[in-house]
Amino acid sequence: QLQLVETGGGLVGPGGSLGLSCAVSGLNWGYYAIGWFRQAPGKEREGVSSISSSGGSTNYADSVKGRFTIAREEAKRTVYLHMNSLKPEDTAVYYCAAWFGVGMPTMNPSEYLFWGQGTQVTVSS
Repeated sequence: QLQLVETGGGLVGPGGSLGLSCAVSGLNWGYYAIGWFRQAPGKEREGVSSISSSGGSTNYADSVKGRFTIAREEAKRTVYLHMNSLKPEDTAVYYCAAWFGVGMPTMNPSEYLFWGQGTQVTVSS
């Protein structure tokens, strides 16, 4: 059983930057890949980025490639999502989640076992 807590959401203007953190507690977290997802009002939850348990493999949605960066810090049991050049369409509740698997981490939310409570990101002038 893992517990995940997201922090760092807020309001930012278009073109701005924001950093999200996902703190993970529980046993054997090092065996889990971590993914970031988002859900805007009236839309389905979508994968944003994911990072393997080793940190050696990362995956990005086409809509965020070149703008978002995912990173993993083992000592702090934390996964980060650095978001640059934010657009109004990035507005959503952002969630982190844990996937127990090997290889390139999936971005299919139905395959993730443990979820955080979410943090709101609003991009608006």
